[in-house]
Amino acid sequence: MTNATTIGCEWVIDAFDCIPERLRELESLRALCDTIIRELQLHVVGEPMWHQFPGEAGVTGLYLLSESHLACHTYPEVSMATFNLYCCRAIPQWPWAETLQRQLGAAHCDILHFERGARRDPMQRGYPRSRGTAPQWESVP
Repeated sequence: MTNATTIGCEWVIDAFDCIPERLRELESLRALCDTIIRELQLHVVGEPMWHQFPGEAGVTGLYLLSESHLACHTYPEVSMATFNLYCCRAIPQWPWAETLQRQLGAAHCDILHFERGARRDPMQRGYPRSRGTAPQWESVP
């Protein structure tokens, strides 16, 4: 038996070839996450948690949302940033690549969007295959 109902969606974003200095700027990254939350009309529960690693390392941010969570991790040593947004409701497309190119200097973004809660067919090989919308990788140079 399969379930055609979904319980939300998830976005997984890898931003490559970013400007390393921007990946260390906690306040700029906080402002970027605040923009994502505001434009997608999400709701923060409590205070966001941020950690700045010492020296030339990056930052980690986590927002608990009434809809689920938004996480941000930066890796200046390899010029990369990653974002994960899980939401218990459908949310509209958002200009991840364009925004990360503008804010972080990302030369390339891989963006995965998929539905959560759609039961996978155990007879099909590969991850993930869904009765709902199949996950879609978008690779933006």
